[in-house]
Amino acid sequence: MNDRELIGRVLAGDPDAERALYDAHVDRVFRLVYRMAGDMDRAQDWVQETFIRAFDRLAGFRGESALSTWLCSIAISITLNGLRKVRRSNEREVALDDASGIGTSPREADPDLKVRLSQAIDGLPEGYRTVFVMHDVEGFTHGEIAHVLGVQPGTSKAQLFRARARLREALADFARE
Repeated sequence: MNDRELIGRVLAGDPDAERALYDAHVDRVFRLVYRMAGDMDRAQDWVQETFIRAFDRLAGFRGESALSTWLCSIAISITLNGLRKVRRSNEREVALDDASGIGTSPREADPDLKVRLSQAIDGLPEGYRTVFVMHDVEGFTHGEIAHVLGVQPGTSKAQLFRARARLREALADFARE
C-alpha cells in the first residue's frame, strides 16, 4: 500500500492505517531527530510530537513532496525548537560570568574517532549540522533539504561545504595523531 492510500485510510479514521503509516516512517524520522538532538529521551519525545502534529495536520498535506519529506520537515522544526528551549534552559542555570572556570580541563587527545566526530558534529552551528546530518548521514538530496528547510539548493550545498570544512578543521588534530 502506498502513502496516498494510507493517507486516505487514515483520514477516513482507520487506526490500522495510522499504525502502518507510523511504522513505515518512524525509523527514518527517529534517526534524523536522534542525530540532531544527540539524546535518546529527547529524540523519542520529539519523534512522538512529530507524529502527533503530522496526524493532526494530515488533511492539509498537499502532496507537493514525498510524505517522508513532509514528516522530516515537521521533525526538524520540532527538534530545532526543542534544542532552542534546551539551550535557553541551560543558559538560565548558570550565568556565563559565573561559569568561567567550569568545564575547563587540560585538553587530552581522545583516540576514539567516533567520539571525536560526534563531538565535532554537535559543535557545528545549527544550520550546518542540520544539512550535514540530512545529506551525509541520512542521504537526503539537496533538493529535498532545500524543500524541508525552505532554502535554495545552493544554500544547502554551501552549508554542507562549510560543515565539512569545520569538521576537517575540528578533526585535524586526530588525523595527525
